[in-house]
Amino acid sequence: MKPLVYKKAKRIRQQGPVRQLLHITSGDTVQVVSGEDKGKRGKVLRVYLKTGRVAIEGVNIIKKHQRPTQNAQGGIIEREAPIHHSKVMLIDPKTGEPSRIRRQKDADGTLERIAVKSGQSIPRNR
Repeated sequence: MKPLVYKKAKRIRQQGPVRQLLHITSGDTVQVVSGEDKGKRGKVLRVYLKTGRVAIEGVNIIKKHQRPTQNAQGGIIEREAPIHHSKVMLIDPKTGEPSRIRRQKDADGTLERIAVKSGQSIPRNR
């Protein structure tokens, strides 16, 4: 009779988070289209590619209780928390209203963002 041999299970290595391709970059002016802060406009402060979220100036303000350290003073600090990128729309430069965007390749091969409502290109702020 053959002895029982248990196969060792292969270890599944954890993959790193997938970076999402977002339609928004830092410095863009956007408007919130859903949620508690619906209708508010602001400038994008930071883009989190791993989670697909964006921090917008003056939107989704939270209160953070911070313990004092040697360098910083403690207390209750108000700051912007990130929201999901699908809840914001870029502002059309021609009409000033929120618009969906379309991507188009330029002659030199770079991707250009074009507002669907007016057809005007939206420059990237870097």
